[in-house]
Amino acid sequence: MSANPMYQLSHPNTPLTGRISLTGSKSIANRALIIRALTPGGFPIHRLAAADDTVRLERLLDSEEEVLDAGPAGTTFRFLTGFLSRRPGQQILTGSKRMKERPIGILVDALRQLGADITYTEQEGYPPLKIGYSTLNRASALSIAADTSSQYISSLLMLAPTLPQGLRLTLEGDIVSLPYINMTLSLMAYFGVAHTWEEQTIIVPPQAYQPREFTVEADWSAASYYYGLAALATSADLQIDGLFADSVQGDAVVAKLYERFGVTTTFNATGLRLQKPAGAPAPPLFEQDFVTCPDIAQTLMATCAGLGVQALYSGLQTLFIKETDRVAAMKAELGKLGVALYKIPAHLSGSEGGQQYFGQEGKATFTPTPPTFATYHDHRMAMAMAPLALLNPIRIEDPEVVGKSYPDFYRDFEQLGFVVEEIAD
Repeated sequence: MSANPMYQLSHPNTPLTGRISLTGSKSIANRALIIRALTPGGFPIHRLAAADDTVRLERLLDSEEEVLDAGPAGTTFRFLTGFLSRRPGQQILTGSKRMKERPIGILVDALRQLGADITYTEQEGYPPLKIGYSTLNRASALSIAADTSSQYISSLLMLAPTLPQGLRLTLEGDIVSLPYINMTLSLMAYFGVAHTWEEQTIIVPPQAYQPREFTVEADWSAASYYYGLAALATSADLQIDGLFADSVQGDAVVAKLYERFGVTTTFNATGLRLQKPAGAPAPPLFEQDFVTCPDIAQTLMATCAGLGVQALYSGLQTLFIKETDRVAAMKAELGKLGVALYKIPAHLSGSEGGQQYFGQEGKATFTPTPPTFATYHDHRMAMAMAPLALLNPIRIEDPEVVGKSYPDFYRDFEQLGFVVEEIAD
């Protein structure tokens, strides 16, 4: 293994066929782990995601160390911020350099209103945090900006039934991540916790989680890369196992989005079948608001680049504060292929003070030397760009960053005929 490994991906671009069993959803697995930790007696979880973030969360929940390092895992950090407020003792919750640049103040302020004992150990409003035990009985009603991270909201909701008076959580403004909030509430309901909505207020009375065996659904975000492959292929017939037709994941919308690219989805006993017939046309324009499914935006950007589809995107605001600024990263990497991704000025889009729009133009062009894509310590950058190897060999820097959510990514690509070679940087 070289000090700075790089992978080259290529494919003979024959008709794309094969079968993949997807890893469990990180989003679902991490919520199930927190709920299990809050459930008397716990319960068994099957098909737990092998993602680094999930492995790390499970380990930290079992740890008795004073300093808990969430690394680059945003979901892990935010869920633990709430959970540790109810755990006896005192812990320091820290993370990677990038994690220390990601704000946490909105969640901390909300928990403090409930009575949480949380202090910042470095920069105000950012990790690391010193968290002590509290009964969280100072208040039973909170308001939080509805356009904030759904992970903050979910962290509060999962704690809610364990609070002495439960919780009335009011979401102020436009809700941007309703599918993730509904995912949390759906899982809570599976474990016996009832809630009601009153307009934009979620009411969770005090109650106990009920232990039940649980199986984690496969990850629709991971499935998006196979939809991208199918769209770029001359023809495709893929079986993807582990997905449910009645999914609680917002990213399940990917099946509908790729219908525009000629990719059909048929659910069956073990998952679903993706098919694209030879000659299926690409749309002349792809327009989409990603506010409820931001994690699949990069996949669609790469698909449009590969097919030369002009695109208009909105709802990308949460991408600016992920593992990297994903919009800036995609602009830079697509630019290597001659594809332009750009912000449309508000006065041209007619959205002064409102929605931000981004345009994309151009078709990926390749030179004899394979393009080298940077990943910015972001798992989704590596996975979103990988399907382009169906068109031309490509190279991916820091390729193992995919371990954050999908450790078997390259192995699964090899099952579909991709050649994955390690080359020196």
